[in-house]
Amino acid sequence: MRITPLDIQQKQFKIKFRGFDMDEVYSFLEIIREELEEILKENSMLKEKVVILENQLEDYKKIEQSIRDTLMTAQRLVEDYQINAKKEAELIIKEAQLTAENIIKEAQEKVVKIHEDIVDLKGIRRHFKEEIRRLIESHLKMLEFDKEREGEESEV
Repeated sequence: MRITPLDIQQKQFKIKFRGFDMDEVYSFLEIIREELEEILKENSMLKEKVVILENQLEDYKKIEQSIRDTLMTAQRLVEDYQINAKKEAELIIKEAQLTAENIIKEAQEKVVKIHEDIVDLKGIRRHFKEEIRRLIESHLKMLEFDKEREGEESEV
C-alpha cells in the first residue's frame, strides 16, 4: 500500500499515558507529508518529461521516414538529377540520423538521471527509516530506564 501525503496528514494516533508529545508528532508528520508531496510532484513532472521526449523522438523518426520517402520519389521522378539528389538524400539522412541520435542520447541521459534520482530517493527513504528506528529504540530505552527507576523507588 502506498502512503500518500493525505494519509500522513489524516493519520490519528491513540493517546496513552506517558505517550509522545502529540504536537511534536503532528509537526513531524506535516514535514514528512510536505516532503513526500514534493517528491511525488517532482516524480510526476519527470515522468511527464520522459513521455514528451519519447513523443518527440517518435515525431523525429516519422520526419526522418518522410524525408526518406520524399527523396526516393524525387530520385524516381528526376533521373537527370539522380547523382545530386542521392547526395542530398545522404546528407539529409545523416543530419536526421545525427539529430535522432542526439535526441535519443539526451532522452537516455534523462532516463539515467531519473533512475539515479530514484536510487537517491530510495537511499533517503532507507536513511529516514533508520533514523526513525533509532529514535524509537532510544525512546524504548528511556521508557525501560524509567520503569527500572520506578521499580527501584518502590523498593526503597
